[in-house]
Amino acid sequence: MRDDNCIFCKLANGDIPTNSIYEDEDFNVILDASPATKGHALILPKQHYANMFEIDDEILAKAAKLAKRVITHEKEVLGCDGYNVLQNNGEVAGQTVFHFHMHLIPRYDGEKTIIDWDHKEFSDDEMKAICNEMKL
Repeated sequence: MRDDNCIFCKLANGDIPTNSIYEDEDFNVILDASPATKGHALILPKQHYANMFEIDDEILAKAAKLAKRVITHEKEVLGCDGYNVLQNNGEVAGQTVFHFHMHLIPRYDGEKTIIDWDHKEFSDDEMKAICNEMKL
């Protein structure tokens, strides 16, 4: 189902013009309007899902396969040296548009932009407790 108030629904479904590099019945892959690097693309489902917690498992699996296809192609044509595949869920995690999307960010040798975070340290006992708590 689409959300008529969602900008990414409008982009994914062609209501707003984009620089689309791929489209099928489920997705539109567009170049990011504010790219981190040359070739930075977004995978946008045509149906509205706020985040990974809401997206249909089958569509999520298709998005992962599509990400692999797009980054493999872009690596060949753009000559990038690596890739970040980024997907945020929730405001605290950096999500600013609440329509599931994946960032495909080509990385080039010598560029300064690096995705980084502060590394935390936990004792062995803390790590074991966290591990036990998280087991599926």
